[in-house]
Amino acid sequence: MNELTAASAVDTPHPAAIDSLLAARHGDPFSLLGPHPVEGGLVVRAFLPGAASVEVIARATSLTLSQMTRVRPEGLFSARIPADQGYRLRVDDGAGVVRVIDDPYAFGPSLGDLDVYLLAEGRHRRLGEVLGAHPMTIADRFGDAVAGTRFAVWAPNAQRVSVVGDFNAWDGRTLPMRKRVECGVWELFVPGVGPGALYKYELVGPSGELLPLRADPCAWAAQKPPQTASIVAALTPKWSDGDWMANRGAHQAADAPISIYEMHATSWLPGGEAATTDWDALADRLLPYITELGFTHIELMPIMEHPFGGSWGYQPLGQFAPNSRLGPPEGFARFVDRAHNAGIGIILDWVPAHFPTDAHGLARFDGTALYEHEDPREGFHQDWNTLIYNLGRNEVRGFMIASALFWLEHYHVDGLRVDAVASMLYRDYSRKDGEWVPNRYGGRENLESIAFLQDLSRAVREDAPGAVLIAEESTAFPGVTRPADEGGLGFDFKWNMGWMHDTLHYIEQPPIYRKWAHGEISFGLVYAFSERFVLPLSHDEVVYGKGSMIGKMPGDHWQRFANLRAYYGFMWGHPGKKLLFMGGEFAQWREWNHDAGLDWGELDRPEHRGMQALIGDLNAAYRAQPGLHRRDPDGAGFTWLKLHDSEASVFAWLRRAEDGRDPVLVVCNFTPVPRHDYRIGVPLPGRWVEILNTDAERYGGSNVGNSGSAWADGPGWDDQPHSLALTLPPLATLYLAPERHS
Repeated sequence: MNELTAASAVDTPHPAAIDSLLAARHGDPFSLLGPHPVEGGLVVRAFLPGAASVEVIARATSLTLSQMTRVRPEGLFSARIPADQGYRLRVDDGAGVVRVIDDPYAFGPSLGDLDVYLLAEGRHRRLGEVLGAHPMTIADRFGDAVAGTRFAVWAPNAQRVSVVGDFNAWDGRTLPMRKRVECGVWELFVPGVGPGALYKYELVGPSGELLPLRADPCAWAAQKPPQTASIVAALTPKWSDGDWMANRGAHQAADAPISIYEMHATSWLPGGEAATTDWDALADRLLPYITELGFTHIELMPIMEHPFGGSWGYQPLGQFAPNSRLGPPEGFARFVDRAHNAGIGIILDWVPAHFPTDAHGLARFDGTALYEHEDPREGFHQDWNTLIYNLGRNEVRGFMIASALFWLEHYHVDGLRVDAVASMLYRDYSRKDGEWVPNRYGGRENLESIAFLQDLSRAVREDAPGAVLIAEESTAFPGVTRPADEGGLGFDFKWNMGWMHDTLHYIEQPPIYRKWAHGEISFGLVYAFSERFVLPLSHDEVVYGKGSMIGKMPGDHWQRFANLRAYYGFMWGHPGKKLLFMGGEFAQWREWNHDAGLDWGELDRPEHRGMQALIGDLNAAYRAQPGLHRRDPDGAGFTWLKLHDSEASVFAWLRRAEDGRDPVLVVCNFTPVPRHDYRIGVPLPGRWVEILNTDAERYGGSNVGNSGSAWADGPGWDDQPHSLALTLPPLATLYLAPERHS
């Protein structure tokens, strides 16, 4: 006798509903499975393919309450039990394996009303704590506390969503989820599943099609590629960086010395990924090195989980999961904590512009253009063969803002460098006529992305005080670093791409031709104070056949190193925060290769050790001299002294702190000719100390200079009341400061 004949009519499901459930097409499994009130008690139904027999047992005593009846041969079982009795299921597979499980369908909804409301509005800033997979203990319908994992995923257009994993043999029939129609989220609490479990989602699309298994967009951990499953994770790091977090805003304020070491985490050590075992091993080597060189921050190229290593992380799918190539999430948290205790800030590259088309990822996630635009003129990046986030959709905008806050709050990250902002701001970015859709006013500006960036900046100010946003933005879009409430985008800093292009073009010229490119050095000062800038010599300048930094330099072997030393001295003396990509600090000859790692063996040669020593001394001078950083975004802290000496290719300027205090004189000679008795005006009389000379012997230079100091005893010059007669070394930069400030 089966349930359809034994049970009363009130607890008999329609055969079509059962067929739909068994075919894994039913969109409301809780209407059939789990406990349901009937006259005289409860009817409990369970779908357990592969079970030979199932008993309902009392939770408190493990005594049998009822032997379940097989309703359908596919594995649907049913039984009646008392209404007030908490229960579990004893499952016998007929081959000698008996297991006792809790019924996932004996639990009510676990997403709270406020969560559902905020998810529907696209305003849930803690979305990563609500969606995804989270171990927890909750009460079933009988009030009994049970440990397990809640799974939740946004897929509003799917007909059915199931969680599959190593805990249910990846069988999409067995754990179909509950749809919260108010917000388009599917949820299910699965008892007994804990940290370390592998899982994905199986979805049936709106037309009834079975979609490829999807990784969890909000997973906190993922398998190491090429494997693609998500991993249940419980992030409970032990932090010891309270002092840093309380004061991090001061470490990265507009008037602070910010010197950033940009790096690709898995290719810093020789041998690349194969040599970089995990975050702890990287920290052991990296943090003392950064401390020794005096960088204030490390900027990591994207560490969000990404399937293709050759994208360097710029095509991420796991916007809440650290790169599994370097171990579990706890390792990254320890890395950040150790960096903070060493006085080093951590900045992450973060990519809200686009995502890859991998079948297990976000592309047409529920069978529709959910995260991306439907129209390829809006939703497809031709340059990168990627999909563009539809940031005009509330839920997508909320997803990305929640991702940003997650890194800043959960991992104590100090800032995000937002990648490819220019591609977000303009609808016609890298598109020909007819290949793009104008905005609602007929213009080319991407109003939705602009609003997203403004909302992002407001959220960071409110929820992650002291953290910074840095824009990689290469156009003349106005107000990138102006507050959002004043009509700007709200970034704290912007990469100065124009400075980088102009000055690199200048320094790549043989010195004999530089007088005709003189304006490329000075042009950056025309707009240097229009935004708060970072001067970037990033990874983009040492890939794709562009050569290394030292490889760009003209001249013989000695002149190449002298040119690069002079250029670095120019950069550290120029207004703007500093950023240098790994390998540039010791003048690696080879272009960066993410598979190979850096050529640390080059430090066996004195000219490379000298370059590394120079970077350390530049950072030390930059931090020690308030005049070099306190008024970075303020034109009143900068004064040209030598702007038009193109014949000699000499530039000179003053940097000063508040009220003209702490002046530093910066002089660059970009020819291989030493210049004696070169007169330059200064604001104060007396002895000026040579605090840095890039031609010093310790750096590999010719040791031409001013014997450590010079006296300002000459007449007024360059609109200054006093002057120095200096010896300018060949292809070199000098820093001098009044003796009492040196």
